[in-house]
Amino acid sequence: MSERLVDTTDVMHDVAIVGFGPAGAVLANLLGAAGLWVLVLEKDADIYPLPRAIHFDGEVMRVFQNAGLRTEVEAVSRPGTQGMHFVNADNETLLVRAGTAALGPHGCASNYYFHQPELERVLRDGVARYAQVRVLLQHEVTDVDEGADHVVLNATDRRGGAKRSFQARYVVGCDSARSGIRKQIGSAMEDMGLHQPWLVFDAILKRPVDLPDHTVQHCDPVRPMTYCNVTGNRRRWEIMLMPGDDPAHMVQPDALWPLVARWVTPADATLERAVIYTFHSVIAKGWRRGRLLIAGDAAHQTPPFLGQGMCAGIRDAANLAWKLEAVLRGHASDALLDTYESERAPHVRAFIELAVRLGDIIQTTDADKAQARDRRFRADPEIFEFPAPPLGPGLLAGSTAPVGRPFPQPRMPDGRLLDAWLGTQFAVIGRKPLLQSVDDATRAGWSRTATTVMEGSGHEIGAWLDAHEANAVVLRPDRYVLGIAKDAADLDRISRTIPGFNQRFSKGTQA
Repeated sequence: MSERLVDTTDVMHDVAIVGFGPAGAVLANLLGAAGLWVLVLEKDADIYPLPRAIHFDGEVMRVFQNAGLRTEVEAVSRPGTQGMHFVNADNETLLVRAGTAALGPHGCASNYYFHQPELERVLRDGVARYAQVRVLLQHEVTDVDEGADHVVLNATDRRGGAKRSFQARYVVGCDSARSGIRKQIGSAMEDMGLHQPWLVFDAILKRPVDLPDHTVQHCDPVRPMTYCNVTGNRRRWEIMLMPGDDPAHMVQPDALWPLVARWVTPADATLERAVIYTFHSVIAKGWRRGRLLIAGDAAHQTPPFLGQGMCAGIRDAANLAWKLEAVLRGHASDALLDTYESERAPHVRAFIELAVRLGDIIQTTDADKAQARDRRFRADPEIFEFPAPPLGPGLLAGSTAPVGRPFPQPRMPDGRLLDAWLGTQFAVIGRKPLLQSVDDATRAGWSRTATTVMEGSGHEIGAWLDAHEANAVVLRPDRYVLGIAKDAADLDRISRTIPGFNQRFSKGTQA
């Protein structure tokens, strides 16, 4: 073990988060709202000031809502309601990504665009609401020592080189694609086959320019490109590097501007950033070892053709937060944490596989193959819905839809959205006769687990129950469907899978 200066005044944190990007910040907000003691260690001094991710979807907005930050996030983002259009070199539409409703199933728009530094500021300001969440910037974790009941994190204060140590029951590495926590776990990376360098060119318009409001994938074999309307005057072009391109030269203005001259010139816009990224498609095998876990880019990387990179990390945080709370409060054994990877990895894989398939369409550079592709889509133009894959095996009472998929969030008769009614714990929504027929043991289990019980026989919820031939649905804290019930026996069986349903709580959070 490396030499360390033990910080003797430090508390035993429930969770230490390494990395304060979007996934780490969302996790800190959710754990803070749960009343847990949290330590965040971030090696950088401040938010990275330039744009990176630019898209999130309706499910992610719902996570922001449940973290109490929807209004603030809406103020720094815009709904994207016109889809993503894939066009060929002749500007013919090949396919369109739909699923862009202004009011989608999550009670919000289905897609949003944003400037990442502004979003990260909202998330960090959100964390500041919680006195029991401690954030230390410019602290770089150098190694971790795992014990039987806690982890010691050794870190260097980059402001002066002092070495410090901290303790936590669990550690979550949200520390980027080069994750040190992942290396500590020893997780291998599965390569899913896409490694392509692209030039990302961010510009700020100085005057109005006739550009589309929607995202365009230019499937031109001469030079594949992506155009995005971000927010305000911000626009982005992603430009595929071709054989013979010199990456060092491609980021220079004299190389950049000619590539987009048909749309915009230096007279129209200011260059904000130009950088070469290699788009990867990889997923870790092993998201947990003992008290160490990983999330976000530390666990997976997806090509940007669906805008799901940051979204996947935030879904990780939403899945993991309530499970950590249940374990730390003694409501569940830490075997519950094994369901984190088993549920999330197949979900992430489905998005990566679709992004890779879309990449194959976009990145076609052989003229003959591009013509064949165009003929195929011209004969059968395609509109595909935004995907909603199920979770993998885990804490689910069933294996067929709608189990393992998000429950919709309608607006209730009093104007509130459903999640505002339900709170943050498990929830049972059912028709009145079924709710009245359950026995006292089931009611006691719901009470012990602080499960919200709500009648849902009318409105949109009643229609959802009708569509699934159910009389009740049980929801997890992340608002995925745990199970659906037709009768009292079904409802009791599903309810018994709720952590803590059959026991009295005796162990509180550690401080």
